[in-house]
Amino acid sequence: MSASALSTLTAALLMVTGASAPQPVSVSARVETPAVYDDEAGGNADADDPAVWVDPRDPGRSLVIATLKEAGLDVYGLDGKRLQHIAAPAAPGEEAAPGRFNNVDVVYGFELGGRKTDLALVSDRGRDRVRAYAIDPAAVAAGRPPLKDVTASDAAPVFSASESEVDDQRTAYGLAAFSDDDNAYAVVSRRSETRVRLLQLQDRNGRVGYRTEDTLDLPGSFTLPNNSSWTPCADPGDHAQVEGMVVDQEEHVLYAAQEDVGLWRVDLDDEEFGRPRLFDRVREYGTPWTYDTEEEECVLDTAHDPGFGGEHLSADAEGAAIYHAADGKGYLLASSQGDNTFAVYERQGRGAYLGSFAVTDSAATDGVQHSDGTAVVNVPLGRSFPKGLLVTHDGEAAPADGDREGTNFKFTGWESVAGAFPKPLTIDTKSFDPRDTD
Repeated sequence: MSASALSTLTAALLMVTGASAPQPVSVSARVETPAVYDDEAGGNADADDPAVWVDPRDPGRSLVIATLKEAGLDVYGLDGKRLQHIAAPAAPGEEAAPGRFNNVDVVYGFELGGRKTDLALVSDRGRDRVRAYAIDPAAVAAGRPPLKDVTASDAAPVFSASESEVDDQRTAYGLAAFSDDDNAYAVVSRRSETRVRLLQLQDRNGRVGYRTEDTLDLPGSFTLPNNSSWTPCADPGDHAQVEGMVVDQEEHVLYAAQEDVGLWRVDLDDEEFGRPRLFDRVREYGTPWTYDTEEEECVLDTAHDPGFGGEHLSADAEGAAIYHAADGKGYLLASSQGDNTFAVYERQGRGAYLGSFAVTDSAATDGVQHSDGTAVVNVPLGRSFPKGLLVTHDGEAAPADGDREGTNFKFTGWESVAGAFPKPLTIDTKSFDPRDTD
């Protein structure tokens, strides 16, 4: 379902049910990256998901690494300027799908070829792989391209049983990475399915491979409180997929956004998935729907909504991020794509909902709409972002270039988010170091 259709349907749902929409506070981004365009002239670039790499020597030289789907990967400085572009792999054959980079995350200090190496990990939806890129701090300092492909040549498809099955494109989709002691992991979701897989990274002669540690199948249908059965909205033959994910590295908890369902919380113990708990539901949860074959999208029957949905997220539930603070405090952020807001929950306890915010127009940048991916860090990043940084995907970059629809990424100082709430959120730049999660 398109983001604009979801937004319209959400508004209709609220009018029919009489539910009151949460009033988000407004924040403004300080920096934006160049708009990219999903057309031939733009190299079929479609911005999607960001990650932040913190430079160990000079945090002001930290990087934002972001996916562009079929166009590959871009690397930006904190001023939003592009420092490096990496193309997605070409199709291995005439009938095969090319690479398509969907989500990205960072792990620090992976032992590779006898050296501690920071890695950017990318889900390659086109070829059903996880691809690894070593990040070189010396190259950053020298102004050279900092990322280098170190993916093992024998890295197998994450989900597909054969190369021909890869081309069916039920492939690696969402991705979240984390470290545990001396080991590094990636949680990867499967496009058009409810499946999530836990991979452990491996050093294969100085290149990065992986092996499967565990697999989790989230529900594809649900029994509602009135004992009726409900299946989430999806295209024919598809199931309720997960994309946005984040791992709370200190608590060993995965948060997974099942787009038309809501946010799941899953404990990660001894390299295994625990029992999933539905942490929050989208507003559309439980609403009957039909499929419009002409428009190729779901149509919600809002007049018969049974009222079992949540109050804070409008489908799709998308990008998730953790803001760390002392003593287990901090926040879980989740993109509510259907109403262009971000929900904020307490990280500790039962995860109480604290409110929502929207990134709106300012003199420096336009606002954020239909956001897929997000990333946040609490540590100071030099003079540019001394109180931490929030990066959000913008699915509707403005101004438009004629009929071309642009996308990009917005950089917002964490203090702008924290200070926008009636009861300001915590700003804690010292108690958590993303390089030291033991």
